[in-house]
Amino acid sequence: MLLAVLLAGCVRQAPADPHAGMIEVYNGAAHAWVRPWQDVPESAFTQDDFAQNDDGSVTYTGTRFCIEQGVDVSNFQGEIDWSAVAASGIQFAYIQAGYRGYTDGEIHADLRCAQNAENARAAGLEIGLYFFSQAVTPEEAEAEAQWLLETASAFDVTLPLAFDWEVVDGVPEKEVRTAGMLGSEMTACAAAFCDAIRAAGKTPAVYANRWQGYYDYDLSQLNDAALWISAPGSWDDFYYAHTFWQYSYEGSVPGISTPVDRNLRFLPITE
Repeated sequence: MLLAVLLAGCVRQAPADPHAGMIEVYNGAAHAWVRPWQDVPESAFTQDDFAQNDDGSVTYTGTRFCIEQGVDVSNFQGEIDWSAVAASGIQFAYIQAGYRGYTDGEIHADLRCAQNAENARAAGLEIGLYFFSQAVTPEEAEAEAQWLLETASAFDVTLPLAFDWEVVDGVPEKEVRTAGMLGSEMTACAAAFCDAIRAAGKTPAVYANRWQGYYDYDLSQLNDAALWISAPGSWDDFYYAHTFWQYSYEGSVPGISTPVDRNLRFLPITE
């Protein structure tokens, strides 16, 4: 009996799993373990659901969605021949309507918004507008939403109105008013923007890169918004379900003389 007790004392306990309750993702820099946001639907995409075309574009080959090819543009793209864009197979465009200065904090209109919105729509594309935010408070984000709603009222906008808050890189932190923003603060701004868009009877969207989606934005607080995920690559590896996927920053599209962001829109197939 004593021997049995001694032998039992020698049995080693299996070490606890350090990643219990976590998921492994590619965060844009490396593969990492993160804790998933609660009650946020997962994406069902696999690598086999996508194929790369000869022109560098990516298409969805699965069976659960129809897809549309799109671009997103700003004044940076210069003059665009939207008829040529449409003829190439592009079906929708997200157009920058305005932005908040990362230093002065003032709202500015994109100089080509009206031209792009009118000409893209005339060429038969669906359009959406996005606002490049540098809001530091929910009140500023709500003001951005109201500004975007007023701008959108002049055009036939059929896609969700999008909140695009990005970290400003390559500039000294002392010149960037949003330096040091916490994920909880970014989430509060995004939620305030979405609430204002929704209150006006429109559908909001939130643009986020992988890092923001895994570490900064609490996606459980943004569940009612369409997610527009920036995750460049040959297939859509983002863990959570989303409506738009930005798969390239260096796309080539007839009618646009500069590199342009390429996107897919996923439309669920209903039986």
